[in-house]
Amino acid sequence: MVTAQLNRFDVDSDPVVRWRLDELVRAGYSRRSARLIACRTDIDLHAAADLVRRGCPVETALKILF
Repeated sequence: MVTAQLNRFDVDSDPVVRWRLDELVRAGYSRRSARLIACRTDIDLHAAADLVRRGCPVETALKILF
């Protein structure tokens, strides 16, 4: 997805993306960072959550994931 598509993406319209967002927030991501990851279904949710749960700073996790 290109950036313009991400900006227009309505998280509430897709229950899977909303669930991914909630899981990422629970793991420790900010809502903004979680939204970026949740919309990218090519990024493994469990890997993303585990990075932060194991102590990786969010900024570093984002660099690894993107």
